[in-house]
Amino acid sequence: MGWGGGGSEQQHGSRILTTCLIVVGASVALGIIIMVSAVKWVDEVIPDAPYAITEEFMKKLFNECDIDYIIHGDDPCLLPDGTDAYALAKKAGRYKQIKRTEGVSSTDIVGRMLLCVRDRSISGNQTHASLQRQFSHGHSHSQKFEDGGSNSGTRVSHFLPTSRRIVQFSNGKGPGPQARIVYIDGAFDLFHAGHVEILRLARGLGDFLLVGIHTDQTVSAHRGAHRPIMNLHERSLSVLACRYVDEVIIGAPWEVSKDMITTFNISLVVHGTVAEDNDYQMEKCSSYAVPTDMGIYRLLESPLDITTTTIIKRIVSNHEAYQKRNEKKAESERRYYEGRTYVSGD
Repeated sequence: MGWGGGGSEQQHGSRILTTCLIVVGASVALGIIIMVSAVKWVDEVIPDAPYAITEEFMKKLFNECDIDYIIHGDDPCLLPDGTDAYALAKKAGRYKQIKRTEGVSSTDIVGRMLLCVRDRSISGNQTHASLQRQFSHGHSHSQKFEDGGSNSGTRVSHFLPTSRRIVQFSNGKGPGPQARIVYIDGAFDLFHAGHVEILRLARGLGDFLLVGIHTDQTVSAHRGAHRPIMNLHERSLSVLACRYVDEVIIGAPWEVSKDMITTFNISLVVHGTVAEDNDYQMEKCSSYAVPTDMGIYRLLESPLDITTTTIIKRIVSNHEAYQKRNEKKAESERRYYEGRTYVSGD
């Protein structure tokens, strides 16, 4: 099974069909391995797998890895020559298809970032450095967009959350009466390996990890009109898919209050040392005044120096190449949506 935007929900669908889910197609890059391994429905990861399911690789999966089925979403997965990447698995009768995540894909998310580049490029005169600074800091708070004035970078999202989808991502269990509850909050935009690692550390400090996800309006107010890239529900499900997370607050307040600590019986409030910038870190410290005074706040050394901004900068610095790539993939997605039929399993 491949990994892409909306991959965690595809893995959830795959897990329903299996007793053991092994994800293949993950790059050997450390960040990708960390991300895929942290998905709660994944049992094992096979790194450096080929994109095409060859006869040799398929035999390895079936004979050495004891895999019963190869699973992919209902969107087409084609090789450069136009042939089906899963043709051999289908021919062998070992292929199963699941419903892909509607409205979320890597193509869509990259497109949102590229749209921000376009919106902030004045007749093509802005440099990459200028664009990167705009993604890093809160500029153009008053900027209005074509969709009627929304100042959120998530304005092009087509994701439709449902109560059942949220329940599917939930652990379905609350903390015990004596549980040590750890709280951490943030935007968690473009959920990445840095997020995973700080959540792993936080979870190790207690019995139950509660994660607060800030609203789109809160993130935009503190990080700029272009942020967040992903909307509140998309970010919440990304965090819920992480095996270290027990529960999330969808739309958590910026400041951690005494009432909130009492309501959720929070024992410890934590935050990582790596933040978007120094100004943002100072702002966050002020929002933890209450838990600090109570002696239950701890600053954790972030294992990875990765932020949402560093990921966006990679896209911005190569936005012309990504633009061409996305134009091709966007056309493929358009054809998928025009010709798709119902697939059960949502």
